[in-house]
Amino acid sequence: MHEVICSNLSQIEAEENIKILYACESGSRAWGFPSADSDYDVRFIYLRPLDWYLSIDEKRDVIEIPIHDSLDINGWDLKKTLQLLRKSNPPLLEWLGSPIIYYENHPIISQLRQFISAYYSPSICQRHFLSMARGNYREYLKGEAIWVKKYFYVLRPLLAMIWIEKIWALSQPTSM
Repeated sequence: MHEVICSNLSQIEAEENIKILYACESGSRAWGFPSADSDYDVRFIYLRPLDWYLSIDEKRDVIEIPIHDSLDINGWDLKKTLQLLRKSNPPLLEWLGSPIIYYENHPIISQLRQFISAYYSPSICQRHFLSMARGNYREYLKGEAIWVKKYFYVLRPLLAMIWIEKIWALSQPTSM
């Protein structure tokens, strides 16, 4: 599947006139609990030609490819990525920490990872995960038939909140 994903990414580069700097897996496969019906949640960061950034017109800074053949492929422009990093955006932080990397072709990606510590906000991330847990609870656990996997979609953000509160906080140096 890796080759299929990379082929799709190359096609997107050509069609959109972009340069993909980084592509990874997000979602259940990256979290280690895919099911037989799990799609591939491919996420990428890209760069456009210079003249695109010099335009005074607002332009779409996201590429969303319709889901096809179990591939869910979406990407963010580098400028948007930088703005989201500054806001401690949890999905972006997860992308940059994904254990499944399809493509990493620019030194800026390692620089982005270094910037995480400067912009990381535990409170922003906890609010995000609490909202996610509540939304997933309402959407997935209120029906009559509930898949076991859907419990993970509620438990995972709750466990992320606990990790932030307990483990991450303990790993930080204390000031005297």
